Amino acid sequence: MTDQSDHQARMQRLKASVDRRIEAAQEEKGLLIVYTGAGKGKTTAALGMALRCLGHGMKVAIVQFIKGAIDTAEERVLKSFGDRVTFLRMGEGYTWETQDRERDTGFAQAAWQKTCEFMGDPSYAMVILDEFNIALQQGYVDVNKVLPCLQERPPMLHVVITGRGAPPELIEAADLVTEMKQVKHPFRRGIKAQAGVEF
Repeated sequence: MTDQSDHQARMQRLKASVDRRIEAAQEEKGLLIVYTGAGKGKTTAALGMALRCLGHGMKVAIVQFIKGAIDTAEERVLKSFGDRVTFLRMGEGYTWETQDRERDTGFAQAAWQKTCEFMGDPSYAMVILDEFNIALQQGYVDVNKVLPCLQERPPMLHVVITGRGAPPELIEAADLVTEMKQVKHPFRRGIKAQAGVEF
C-alpha cells in the first residue's frame, strides 16, 4: 500500500465512524457547559459561545460573579448588540482583593438570584455564569441549591459556567466539560496583562 492509499483507507474508516455518530445524534436540547481549570481562556471560550448565539439572532444574558469594576473590551462589544445582550458585573472583585466573605457572599447570592430570573425568561437562548465556579467553591452559593434550578431550566436553554474549581457535582451534571490546563503564562515571567489579550 502506498502512503496515499493507506491514508485514504484510514480517512474512509474515520469518516464512516463520524457519519455513524452524526446519524445517531438526533436529540436536541439546551446544554449545560462548564469551562474550568487553572489555564487561561475560560471566560474567552464562554464569550465566544455568546457571539455564536448572537450570530444566530439569539438573545444572551451574561452574569459575572466575581469580577468587579474591570472595564473590558468584550463587555463593550457585546453591549453594542443592544437588547439582544444583557451583561451584568455583579461582584466587587477577586476574593483575594475584597477579603470580605460576608460581602462577597451577599454579592454572589444577588447574582445567583438574577441568574435564576434570566433562566426563567424564555426569550434567552443562553445564560453565561462567569466565574460562578469560584462562588460555588467558596461556598457563597450552595451547589446543592443550584443543581435543581439548572435541571429545571427551560429545555432549550443553554447555560455556560466558568471558573476554576468546578465542583464534582456540577461536572457530573454537565453535558460538556472542558478543563483549561496552564502550560505557560506570561504573568509568571513578569509580563503585565495586555489589552486585547486579557481585557
